Amino acid sequence: MAETRPELIFIAGARPNFMKVAPILRLLAAPEAPLRFRLVHTGQHYDAGLSGVFFSQLAIPEPDAHLNVGSASHAVQTARVMCAFEEYLLKLPKQPRGVVVVGDVNSTVACALVAVKLEIPVAHVEAGLRSFDRQMPEEINRVVTDAVSDVLLVSEADGMENLRREGVASSRIRFVGNVMIDSLIPELERAKALVMPTRLGMRSHYALVTLHRPSNVDTVERLTEIVELLMRLAPRMTIAFPVHPRTRERMERFGLMGRLAETPEIRVMEPLGYRENLGMMASALVVLTDSGGIQEETSFLGVPCLTIRPNTERPITINQGTNTLIDGALSKVDDLIGDILSGTYKRGGPIPGWDGHAADRIVSELTHSWA
Repeated sequence: MAETRPELIFIAGARPNFMKVAPILRLLAAPEAPLRFRLVHTGQHYDAGLSGVFFSQLAIPEPDAHLNVGSASHAVQTARVMCAFEEYLLKLPKQPRGVVVVGDVNSTVACALVAVKLEIPVAHVEAGLRSFDRQMPEEINRVVTDAVSDVLLVSEADGMENLRREGVASSRIRFVGNVMIDSLIPELERAKALVMPTRLGMRSHYALVTLHRPSNVDTVERLTEIVELLMRLAPRMTIAFPVHPRTRERMERFGLMGRLAETPEIRVMEPLGYRENLGMMASALVVLTDSGGIQEETSFLGVPCLTIRPNTERPITINQGTNTLIDGALSKVDDLIGDILSGTYKRGGPIPGWDGHAADRIVSELTHSWA
């Protein structure tokens, strides 16, 4: 019998995307699923530490296509994705019923633009998030992707308000909750069982640090300020610092790696896999980061998070979660660490829709829209 179920194409390009597509694809892989899917990996993140290990640990199926775009400037990378994805779509024997993009990376906006110009409907998972900072490339990606998408799948109430304020019709907006939590919940016990803090020789009080944004790592002044902050914190706790490739290159260029190497309480290491990072995060005294996704994960876990950024597209992690923004001078961190050590730092609470069932709601909405 000929296959009659509509087919969707899912796009995954970078580390944050993989955690978001994994639980959705698991549901659609079931024989009784109402929709079929193809997975396209654009190759925006392509090395083992930022890509391969996530596919393995999250049991993401082998992609139907690798576009292999690699690293480049924003314009070049976006253009490469657009050219390669358009070529891929035009070679298909039959156009898909829809294209599903997630998050806010260059692959997201590039594939959304290609699809809509070929008159293929687009759904955006994690729509409506806004930092209101147009200097962030991700903010441009969010706004443009939402503007051209047909189905806007929103993770939190702020996203719905933002889209309505921008004039998006309510019929296009669906609240589904946070699908990243769907990946976190089933992996949490396996992550803890790795006993990563013990394996890495961390003390009971330790900080996990992740940094990669240009605003923090691209100038010697700012990156030096961050290194000096870590050296100030080291006497109070051990520090695990999995270094993103971009950050490592800048630190080596600016001559800062040696300063960290001279501080035994700071453990500099390669990027961690999803499960290893989750295990470290779950047991941390505090997480210092500039990542959007980690703000969400720490809020769900109840772990204090200090985000070294002037703004966030996830204000719910501040209002209802455990996140605090660190804007400008980093001296504020020293006082907040004191609050965390004394137990007076704020405690988050449950966030609506962050319950491990967002993928079910996403599949339901995609089925309702396109099947």
